Amino acid sequence: MKKEKEILIIGGGPAGIVCASTAKKYYPDKKITLIKEKEKGVIPCGIPYMIFSLKDPQENILSTKGLEDMGVEVIVDKVVKIERREKKVFTQNDDVISWEKLVLALGSKPIKPPILGIEKENIFPIYKDLDYLKKVVERVKEAKNILVLGGGFIGIEFADEISKLEGKNVYLAELLPHLLSNSFDEEFSHLAEGKLKEKKVNILTNRKVVEFEGEGKVERVRFSDGKTLEVDCLILGIGASPNTDLARECELPLGKGKGIWVDEYMRTEDRDIFAVGDCAGKRDFFTRKDAPVLLASIATSEARIAGANLYQLKVVRENKGTVGIYSTYIDGLVLGSAGLTEKTAKDEGFEVVIGNFEGVDKHPSTIPGAKKIKVKLIFSKHSGIIMGGQVCGGISCGELINTIGVAIQKRVSFSELETLQMATHPYLTSAPTMYSLVLAAQDAAKKFK
Repeated sequence: MKKEKEILIIGGGPAGIVCASTAKKYYPDKKITLIKEKEKGVIPCGIPYMIFSLKDPQENILSTKGLEDMGVEVIVDKVVKIERREKKVFTQNDDVISWEKLVLALGSKPIKPPILGIEKENIFPIYKDLDYLKKVVERVKEAKNILVLGGGFIGIEFADEISKLEGKNVYLAELLPHLLSNSFDEEFSHLAEGKLKEKKVNILTNRKVVEFEGEGKVERVRFSDGKTLEVDCLILGIGASPNTDLARECELPLGKGKGIWVDEYMRTEDRDIFAVGDCAGKRDFFTRKDAPVLLASIATSEARIAGANLYQLKVVRENKGTVGIYSTYIDGLVLGSAGLTEKTAKDEGFEVVIGNFEGVDKHPSTIPGAKKIKVKLIFSKHSGIIMGGQVCGGISCGELINTIGVAIQKRVSFSELETLQMATHPYLTSAPTMYSLVLAAQDAAKKFK
């Protein structure tokens, strides 16, 4: 069946939903349609918490009802082909849909490493499909020996959640020497490792899996050093790669990385086709190199840029690069990272000055709920602008790292942070006399002088 649309968005994840709602606000008279492959998607960041924290995995559903209430049409189908010249897409259900503006919000696919035996039962990549994830949760709860492969954010959050279930032996294996080492410097990685060890998670770093063994189902994993580990369930938490199949098939170019090439306004080579979210290429804020930062927060930012600028450039984009801003939570410990780590900055050849501060996140320190806080800031030695930051401590660190993220995007200097004006409250923040961000900047200032 032939259907005519004006704005067509392919993908029902955070990027697709936010792009559709933004487009509706800026172009209320346009017919907007979102087509998604899965009827029941999930909130990506909530996936690990379907194991224990949420009473029912159903609570993590990502609904498109809000879009439909706004007048956006939502179709459940799979696009199998894009015809750029004719401005048409073809679907699995034999529909042909024409469009004026097309947005690719295709998301990403979980990485499945080329390990012998990876197709065995009870080895679970993380697909963003509610019905699939319900089965994963059921199997995890039935299992006794569970291995999480990958020591990034997904891996540590799964390990933390599974450790809350009674009677489980939880293992977390990472190829690199430390957990979270792509986003944090070693001193912060150590804190994450220590917290997980307190939860009785068995951390296996510097470990490479070479084979999954068993008859039909996974029963053991064999490491490169010849050692084996008995497991009956395995979570693949080693990340994802951009889903670019449709783009490549219609000859849209990719960037130097794996994502679809886009300009600052998320336009592809074809000015009537946009790409947002995990499928779109990213360029680092400082180096302009490929930056494979696949986060819902980045995806929704890109979606707002595209949705506003589909027909005219209504919203001028000032931030022309991607700043990786991360936060995670391990049994009460919040860790956050933004921009470059000290190691990454030095590896790229930047001369940097480091500011550190350790204190308490409330005041006075004896107030109930007060926790230690640690802040590390990375500044350019020559310009004095902030290039990165890391924090750990209580809940307030979740927003503190966002403040650092804004500072990075606005190229704030150490002297501006040293004289920062802020709101403080005994239950909410450090004392104004000992505000962590200011004191970390002052620590750096002494080194400049």
